[in-house]
Amino acid sequence: MWYGYKGSDKILFVIYEQRKFVTLKKNLHPNNRHNNGYDFLALCQASPALKPFVHTNKYQNLSIDFADANAVKALNQALLKHHYHIKQWDIPTGYLCPPIPGRVDYIHYLADLLSATLPTTLTMDKTKVSVLDIGTGASCIYPILGQREYQWQFTASDIDPTSIIAAQHNISADTQLKKSIVFRSQPNAAQIFKGVVQENDRFELTLCNPPFHRSLAEATKGSTRKVKNLAANKKGEKIASSANKTVPLNFGGQNAELWCQGGELSFINNMIKESKNIKNQVLWFTCLVSKKEHLSQLKLSLKKANAKQVKVVDMAQGQKISRFIAWSFLDETQQKNWFDLV
Repeated sequence: MWYGYKGSDKILFVIYEQRKFVTLKKNLHPNNRHNNGYDFLALCQASPALKPFVHTNKYQNLSIDFADANAVKALNQALLKHHYHIKQWDIPTGYLCPPIPGRVDYIHYLADLLSATLPTTLTMDKTKVSVLDIGTGASCIYPILGQREYQWQFTASDIDPTSIIAAQHNISADTQLKKSIVFRSQPNAAQIFKGVVQENDRFELTLCNPPFHRSLAEATKGSTRKVKNLAANKKGEKIASSANKTVPLNFGGQNAELWCQGGELSFINNMIKESKNIKNQVLWFTCLVSKKEHLSQLKLSLKKANAKQVKVVDMAQGQKISRFIAWSFLDETQQKNWFDLV
């Protein structure tokens, strides 16, 4: 039985051939590079730092411990090197480590939204597409993936100086990323677009993965549940409903990344209110919505804001269902003439 990467690459290869891919759950976007799962042989060749974290699970597949923040970060580094040719990527300790397959799914569905709105987008110079990332984080993951997949231009904002410094470092060794991504600091934590969007800015898309917890206690509880679920799944056990022991935020994340006053619903409602002030500068505003029950209230807010178009786009990764809400203050005719409305 194989227990790790202690032996030679030749031994690794023989065993790996039996289970070449660890298959991800289906339903990722058809254009998602990760539909065939994780090829750990190729990933470890691209990034040897991943090897110590890889083991054989109970299904005789190669895997990592997804409750181990260092293992998840090493996996991300390998995925970015192998699939997206990102040689330098890291995050400070305690910051969110984003799952690459799910993050790039958002990018692909945004591309679908854009191509459905502007039929010429697929044949036009894609570098004309400008995207605003609200809360880019230390990982800078959406701008990196969006540039690599579609050559989009990004303005990446954040309220945390450490996140911006780390994000700048992540693109500093790549010429194309440096040409395609600019950073803006949000000086006021109570603001979203104001203070970031300038008078002459025009964006085809905005995107955001909002903080969804209402308090630090709620965020800690959510992390506790995730860690227990992963540990139980690893052992094939059921979750003990009476367990109340608190665990650290092993999944990472600073306060601004994880929670805000009023939680996700309040954050997106504030985003909707502010979007009215720049309604002619953005083709599509979008934001992830983690809780489906918030959609009805958000649609009501958009109706009150006089949004002319509202869409909800569902995404899925196995049993996990996610979605984003998109809205525009332009009608379909105005959108199709977007590049003439300068």
